[in-house]
Amino acid sequence: MGMETTDALVTKGPKKSPLLLRLVVVAFAMVCGVYICSICLKQISPHTTAKFLNIRIFDQPCNSSDIEEWEKPFVHYPRPETFSREECACNPVRYFAIFSMQRSGSGWFETLLNSHINVSSNGEIFGKRERRASVSAITQTLDRVYNLDWLSSASKNECNAAVGFKWMLNQGVMEHHEGIAEYFKQNGVHAIFLFRRNLLRRMISVLANSYDKSNKPLNGTHKSHAKVLAKYKPKINATTVIAELKHVDNRATRAIDYFKSTRHIVVYYEDVVGNRTKLKEVQDFLRLPYRDLTSRQVKIHSGHLSKQVQNWDEIQKVLEGTRYESFLNLDYQR
Repeated sequence: MGMETTDALVTKGPKKSPLLLRLVVVAFAMVCGVYICSICLKQISPHTTAKFLNIRIFDQPCNSSDIEEWEKPFVHYPRPETFSREECACNPVRYFAIFSMQRSGSGWFETLLNSHINVSSNGEIFGKRERRASVSAITQTLDRVYNLDWLSSASKNECNAAVGFKWMLNQGVMEHHEGIAEYFKQNGVHAIFLFRRNLLRRMISVLANSYDKSNKPLNGTHKSHAKVLAKYKPKINATTVIAELKHVDNRATRAIDYFKSTRHIVVYYEDVVGNRTKLKEVQDFLRLPYRDLTSRQVKIHSGHLSKQVQNWDEIQKVLEGTRYESFLNLDYQR
Protein backbone atom coordinates (compact mmCIF):
# COMPACT_ATOMS: atom_id res chain seq x y z
CA MET A 1 0.00 0.00 0.00
CA GLY A 2 2.90 2.35 0.73
CA MET A 3 4.22 2.01 -2.77
CA GLU A 4 0.84 2.68 -4.39
CA THR A 5 0.36 5.91 -2.45
CA THR A 6 3.76 7.25 -3.51
CA ASP A 7 3.13 6.46 -7.18
CA ALA A 8 -0.19 8.19 -7.05
CA LEU A 9 1.36 11.35 -5.65
CA VAL A 10 4.08 11.42 -8.28
CA THR A 11 1.59 10.90 -11.10
CA LYS A 12 -0.85 13.75 -10.14
CA GLY A 13 1.75 16.44 -9.26
CA PRO A 14 0.91 19.83 -7.75
CA LYS A 15 -2.10 21.90 -9.11
CA LYS A 16 -1.43 25.43 -10.62
CA SER A 17 -3.54 28.31 -9.34
CA PRO A 18 -6.15 29.64 -11.88
CA LEU A 19 -5.91 33.14 -10.32
CA LEU A 20 -2.21 33.35 -11.14
CA LEU A 21 -2.83 32.53 -14.79
CA ARG A 22 -5.48 35.20 -15.06
CA LEU A 23 -3.17 37.82 -13.58
CA VAL A 24 -0.47 36.91 -16.10
CA VAL A 25 -2.88 37.29 -19.03
CA VAL A 26 -4.17 40.66 -17.78
CA ALA A 27 -0.63 41.98 -17.30
CA PHE A 28 0.35 40.89 -20.81
CA ALA A 29 -2.70 42.57 -22.31
CA MET A 30 -1.94 45.82 -20.49
CA VAL A 31 1.65 45.84 -21.73
CA CYS A 32 0.51 45.23 -25.33
CA GLY A 33 -2.11 47.96 -25.05
CA VAL A 34 0.39 50.54 -23.81
CA TYR A 35 2.79 49.62 -26.61
CA ILE A 36 0.14 49.93 -29.33
CA CYS A 37 -1.05 53.30 -28.01
CA SER A 38 2.49 54.67 -27.97
CA ILE A 39 2.98 53.63 -31.61
CA CYS A 40 -0.30 55.31 -32.65
CA LEU A 41 0.62 58.56 -30.90
CA LYS A 42 3.97 58.69 -32.67
CA GLN A 43 2.28 58.29 -36.05
CA ILE A 44 0.13 61.45 -35.64
CA SER A 45 1.91 63.95 -37.94
CA PRO A 46 2.09 67.75 -37.74
CA HIS A 47 -0.15 67.85 -40.87
CA THR A 48 -2.97 66.19 -38.98
CA THR A 49 -2.65 68.67 -36.15
CA ALA A 50 -2.61 71.53 -38.62
CA LYS A 51 -5.79 70.20 -40.23
CA PHE A 52 -7.57 70.27 -36.89
CA LEU A 53 -6.36 73.82 -36.34
CA ASN A 54 -7.53 74.88 -39.79
CA ILE A 55 -10.99 73.55 -39.14
CA ARG A 56 -11.22 75.48 -35.89
CA ILE A 57 -10.09 78.69 -37.60
CA PHE A 58 -12.49 78.16 -40.52
CA ASP A 59 -15.43 77.76 -38.18
CA GLN A 60 -14.74 81.08 -36.50
CA PRO A 61 -16.98 83.94 -37.75
CA CYS A 62 -15.32 86.39 -40.13
CA ASN A 63 -14.58 89.87 -38.83
CA SER A 64 -16.81 92.44 -40.56
CA SER A 65 -16.16 95.37 -38.24
CA ASP A 66 -14.68 97.47 -41.08
CA ILE A 67 -17.84 97.08 -43.21
CA GLU A 68 -20.45 99.81 -42.95
CA GLU A 69 -23.72 98.78 -41.32
CA TRP A 70 -25.88 99.47 -44.41
CA GLU A 71 -23.61 97.28 -46.52
CA LYS A 72 -23.59 94.16 -44.33
CA PRO A 73 -26.70 92.58 -45.93
CA PHE A 74 -24.82 92.65 -49.26
CA VAL A 75 -21.59 91.09 -47.98
CA HIS A 76 -21.24 87.32 -47.97
CA TYR A 77 -18.74 84.62 -47.00
CA PRO A 78 -19.63 81.57 -49.13
CA ARG A 79 -18.67 78.05 -48.05
CA PRO A 80 -18.53 76.17 -51.38
CA GLU A 81 -18.98 72.40 -51.39
CA THR A 82 -16.77 71.81 -54.44
CA PHE A 83 -13.54 73.36 -53.12
CA SER A 84 -12.06 75.19 -50.13
CA ARG A 85 -11.56 78.95 -50.18
CA GLU A 86 -8.62 78.40 -47.82
CA GLU A 87 -6.95 81.69 -46.86
CA CYS A 88 -9.67 83.64 -48.71
CA ALA A 89 -12.48 82.18 -46.58
CA CYS A 90 -13.02 85.54 -44.90
CA ASN A 91 -12.70 87.64 -48.06
CA PRO A 92 -16.16 89.21 -48.55
CA VAL A 93 -18.06 88.42 -51.76
CA ARG A 94 -20.81 90.46 -53.44
CA TYR A 95 -23.52 88.81 -55.52
CA PHE A 96 -24.74 90.36 -58.79
CA ALA A 97 -26.80 89.71 -61.91
CA ILE A 98 -26.63 91.59 -65.21
CA PHE A 99 -30.15 92.03 -66.59
CA SER A 100 -30.21 92.78 -70.30
CA MET A 101 -31.71 91.96 -73.69
CA GLN A 102 -30.12 90.24 -76.66
CA ARG A 103 -27.95 92.49 -78.83
CA SER A 104 -27.53 95.12 -76.13
CA GLY A 105 -23.79 94.72 -75.60
CA SER A 106 -24.12 92.39 -72.61
CA GLY A 107 -21.49 89.96 -73.94
CA TRP A 108 -18.97 92.78 -74.34
CA PHE A 109 -19.89 94.23 -70.95
CA GLU A 110 -19.47 90.85 -69.26
CA THR A 111 -16.00 90.33 -70.75
CA LEU A 112 -15.06 93.73 -69.32
CA LEU A 113 -16.17 92.66 -65.84
CA ASN A 114 -14.41 89.31 -66.17
CA SER A 115 -11.15 91.08 -66.97
CA HIS A 116 -11.19 92.14 -63.30
CA ILE A 117 -9.03 89.71 -61.35
CA ASN A 118 -11.61 89.38 -58.56
CA VAL A 119 -14.82 89.02 -60.60
CA SER A 120 -16.50 85.88 -61.94
CA SER A 121 -19.47 86.42 -64.28
CA ASN A 122 -20.67 83.07 -65.55
CA GLY A 123 -22.55 83.89 -68.75
CA GLU A 124 -26.19 83.11 -69.59
CA ILE A 125 -26.81 80.32 -67.11
CA PHE A 126 -30.58 80.51 -67.62
CA GLY A 127 -30.32 79.82 -71.33
CA LYS A 128 -31.46 76.27 -70.53
CA ARG A 129 -35.22 76.11 -69.99
CA GLU A 130 -35.15 73.59 -67.15
CA ARG A 131 -33.18 76.02 -64.98
CA ARG A 132 -35.92 78.66 -65.27
CA ALA A 133 -38.98 76.38 -65.32
CA SER A 134 -40.13 77.57 -61.89
CA VAL A 135 -39.09 79.83 -59.02
CA SER A 136 -37.81 76.75 -57.19
CA ALA A 137 -35.59 75.74 -60.13
CA ILE A 138 -34.33 79.32 -60.42
CA THR A 139 -33.46 79.65 -56.71
CA GLN A 140 -31.65 76.30 -56.71
CA THR A 141 -29.50 77.50 -59.60
CA LEU A 142 -28.88 80.86 -57.91
CA ASP A 143 -27.80 79.08 -54.73
CA ARG A 144 -25.15 77.14 -56.66
CA VAL A 145 -23.84 80.26 -58.39
CA TYR A 146 -23.64 82.40 -55.26
CA ASN A 147 -22.13 79.60 -53.17
CA LEU A 148 -19.29 79.55 -55.77
CA ASP A 149 -20.22 76.00 -56.78
CA TRP A 150 -21.03 76.96 -60.38
CA LEU A 151 -17.84 76.14 -62.26
CA SER A 152 -17.22 77.79 -65.62
CA SER A 153 -14.33 79.24 -67.60
CA ALA A 154 -14.97 82.54 -65.81
CA SER A 155 -14.67 81.07 -62.30
CA LYS A 156 -11.86 82.52 -60.24
CA ASN A 157 -12.73 80.41 -57.21
CA GLU A 158 -11.02 81.15 -53.91
CA CYS A 159 -10.45 84.91 -53.95
CA ASN A 160 -13.58 86.18 -55.66
CA ALA A 161 -14.79 89.61 -54.61
CA ALA A 162 -17.93 89.47 -56.78
CA VAL A 163 -19.74 86.57 -58.45
CA GLY A 164 -22.69 86.66 -60.84
CA PHE A 165 -23.93 86.09 -64.38
CA LYS A 166 -25.93 87.75 -67.14
CA TRP A 167 -29.66 87.18 -67.41
CA MET A 168 -31.74 88.01 -70.47
CA LEU A 169 -35.20 89.37 -69.72
CA ASN A 170 -36.80 86.66 -71.87
CA GLN A 171 -35.21 83.90 -69.79
CA GLY A 172 -37.80 83.73 -67.02
CA VAL A 173 -37.12 87.15 -65.48
CA MET A 174 -40.43 88.76 -66.42
CA GLU A 175 -42.52 85.65 -65.70
CA HIS A 176 -41.03 85.00 -62.25
CA HIS A 177 -40.02 88.55 -61.28
CA GLU A 178 -41.74 88.47 -57.87
CA GLY A 179 -39.90 85.37 -56.64
CA ILE A 180 -36.60 86.56 -58.11
CA ALA A 181 -36.88 90.03 -56.57
CA GLU A 182 -37.69 88.48 -53.20
CA TYR A 183 -34.63 86.23 -53.47
CA PHE A 184 -32.47 89.24 -54.34
CA LYS A 185 -33.71 91.16 -51.30
CA GLN A 186 -33.26 88.25 -48.91
CA ASN A 187 -29.79 87.37 -50.20
CA GLY A 188 -28.42 90.84 -50.89
CA VAL A 189 -27.96 90.50 -54.66
CA HIS A 190 -26.94 93.53 -56.75
CA ALA A 191 -28.94 94.03 -59.95
CA ILE A 192 -27.16 95.65 -62.91
CA PHE A 193 -29.47 96.68 -65.76
CA LEU A 194 -27.69 97.07 -69.11
CA PHE A 195 -29.72 98.44 -72.01
CA ARG A 196 -29.19 100.39 -75.21
CA ARG A 197 -30.47 103.92 -75.56
CA ASN A 198 -30.70 103.63 -79.34
CA LEU A 199 -33.20 100.83 -79.78
CA LEU A 200 -33.06 101.24 -83.57
CA ARG A 201 -29.41 100.23 -83.52
CA ARG A 202 -30.34 97.25 -81.39
CA MET A 203 -32.99 96.28 -83.96
CA ILE A 204 -30.42 96.35 -86.74
CA SER A 205 -28.10 94.16 -84.66
CA VAL A 206 -30.93 91.69 -83.96
CA LEU A 207 -31.72 91.41 -87.69
CA ALA A 208 -28.05 90.96 -88.55
CA ASN A 209 -27.67 88.26 -85.92
CA SER A 210 -30.75 86.43 -87.23
CA TYR A 211 -29.28 86.58 -90.74
CA ASP A 212 -26.00 85.24 -89.39
CA LYS A 213 -27.73 82.28 -87.70
CA SER A 214 -29.87 81.33 -90.67
CA ASN A 215 -27.37 81.87 -93.51
CA LYS A 216 -24.06 81.20 -91.72
CA PRO A 217 -21.98 83.33 -94.10
CA LEU A 218 -18.71 82.68 -92.28
CA ASN A 219 -17.58 79.33 -93.65
CA GLY A 220 -20.76 77.71 -92.47
CA THR A 221 -20.38 78.79 -88.84
CA HIS A 222 -22.21 81.33 -86.70
CA LYS A 223 -19.94 84.07 -85.32
CA SER A 224 -21.99 86.92 -83.90
CA HIS A 225 -19.06 89.36 -83.63
CA ALA A 226 -17.43 88.89 -87.04
CA LYS A 227 -16.68 92.00 -89.05
CA VAL A 228 -18.05 90.45 -92.21
CA LEU A 229 -21.58 90.93 -90.82
CA ALA A 230 -21.09 94.69 -91.07
CA LYS A 231 -21.61 94.31 -94.82
CA TYR A 232 -25.13 93.02 -94.29
CA LYS A 233 -27.82 95.72 -94.61
CA PRO A 234 -31.18 94.53 -93.27
CA LYS A 235 -34.55 95.78 -94.45
CA ILE A 236 -36.68 96.98 -91.53
CA ASN A 237 -40.44 96.50 -91.56
CA ALA A 238 -41.73 100.06 -91.72
CA THR A 239 -45.24 99.00 -90.71
CA THR A 240 -44.24 97.41 -87.39
CA VAL A 241 -41.06 99.32 -86.49
CA ILE A 242 -42.72 101.75 -84.04
CA ALA A 243 -44.69 99.01 -82.29
CA GLU A 244 -41.53 96.90 -81.94
CA LEU A 245 -39.49 99.80 -80.55
CA LYS A 246 -42.27 100.58 -78.08
CA HIS A 247 -42.49 96.95 -76.96
CA VAL A 248 -38.75 96.77 -76.23
CA ASP A 249 -38.78 100.15 -74.48
CA ASN A 250 -41.71 99.15 -72.24
CA ARG A 251 -40.12 95.80 -71.44
CA ALA A 252 -37.00 97.49 -70.10
CA THR A 253 -39.06 99.98 -68.08
CA ARG A 254 -41.15 97.22 -66.50
CA ALA A 255 -38.05 95.19 -65.60
CA ILE A 256 -36.51 98.11 -63.74
CA ASP A 257 -39.80 98.71 -61.96
CA TYR A 258 -40.04 95.05 -60.88
CA PHE A 259 -36.67 95.32 -59.11
CA LYS A 260 -36.91 98.87 -57.79
CA SER A 261 -36.93 97.55 -54.18
CA THR A 262 -33.57 95.81 -54.69
CA ARG A 263 -30.13 97.41 -54.78
CA HIS A 264 -29.70 98.17 -58.47
CA ILE A 265 -28.01 100.35 -61.06
CA VAL A 266 -29.02 101.19 -64.66
CA VAL A 267 -26.23 101.35 -67.24
CA TYR A 268 -26.56 102.18 -70.91
CA TYR A 269 -24.30 100.62 -73.52
CA GLU A 270 -23.68 103.94 -75.27
CA ASP A 271 -22.54 105.52 -71.99
CA VAL A 272 -19.99 102.78 -71.37
CA VAL A 273 -18.70 103.09 -74.92
CA GLY A 274 -18.41 106.86 -74.80
CA ASN A 275 -17.27 107.27 -71.20
CA ARG A 276 -15.20 104.59 -69.51
CA THR A 277 -15.72 106.25 -66.11
CA LYS A 278 -19.06 104.41 -66.20
CA LEU A 279 -17.09 101.24 -65.58
CA LYS A 280 -15.68 102.83 -62.45
CA GLU A 281 -19.24 103.51 -61.30
CA VAL A 282 -20.08 99.83 -61.78
CA GLN A 283 -16.99 98.79 -59.81
CA ASP A 284 -17.94 101.22 -57.05
CA PHE A 285 -21.46 99.81 -57.06
CA LEU A 286 -20.02 96.32 -56.43
CA ARG A 287 -17.46 97.75 -53.97
CA LEU A 288 -14.59 96.36 -56.02
CA PRO A 289 -10.98 97.53 -55.96
CA TYR A 290 -10.65 99.68 -59.08
CA ARG A 291 -9.04 98.16 -62.17
CA ASP A 292 -8.78 99.13 -65.86
CA LEU A 293 -11.16 96.73 -67.60
CA THR A 294 -10.55 95.46 -71.13
CA SER A 295 -12.23 93.29 -73.76
CA ARG A 296 -11.14 91.65 -77.01
CA GLN A 297 -14.61 91.70 -78.53
CA VAL A 298 -15.09 93.84 -81.61
CA LYS A 299 -18.07 95.90 -82.74
CA ILE A 300 -19.95 94.71 -85.82
CA HIS A 301 -21.73 97.83 -87.03
CA SER A 302 -20.14 101.28 -87.04
CA GLY A 303 -20.83 104.50 -88.86
CA HIS A 304 -24.12 106.27 -89.43
CA LEU A 305 -27.30 104.22 -89.48
CA SER A 306 -28.23 105.52 -92.93
CA LYS A 307 -25.45 103.31 -94.31
CA GLN A 308 -26.70 100.19 -92.53
CA VAL A 309 -30.36 99.92 -93.53
CA GLN A 310 -31.66 99.04 -97.00
CA ASN A 311 -34.84 101.12 -96.74
CA TRP A 312 -33.40 103.99 -94.71
CA ASP A 313 -35.47 106.73 -96.37
CA GLU A 314 -38.68 104.84 -95.59
CA ILE A 315 -37.73 104.26 -91.94
CA GLN A 316 -36.67 107.89 -91.56
CA LYS A 317 -40.08 109.11 -92.71
CA VAL A 318 -41.89 106.74 -90.33
CA LEU A 319 -39.89 107.78 -87.25
CA GLU A 320 -39.79 111.53 -87.84
CA GLY A 321 -42.10 113.35 -85.46
CA THR A 322 -42.32 110.39 -83.04
CA ARG A 323 -40.66 109.82 -79.67
CA TYR A 324 -38.13 107.65 -81.51
CA GLU A 325 -36.95 110.31 -83.96
CA SER A 326 -33.77 110.86 -81.95
CA PHE A 327 -32.66 107.32 -82.81
CA LEU A 328 -32.08 108.46 -86.39
CA ASN A 329 -29.16 110.64 -85.34
CA LEU A 330 -28.19 109.36 -81.87
CA ASP A 331 -24.74 107.93 -82.46
CA TYR A 332 -21.48 107.03 -80.77
CA GLN A 333 -18.04 105.71 -81.61
CA ARG A 334 -16.29 102.58 -80.41
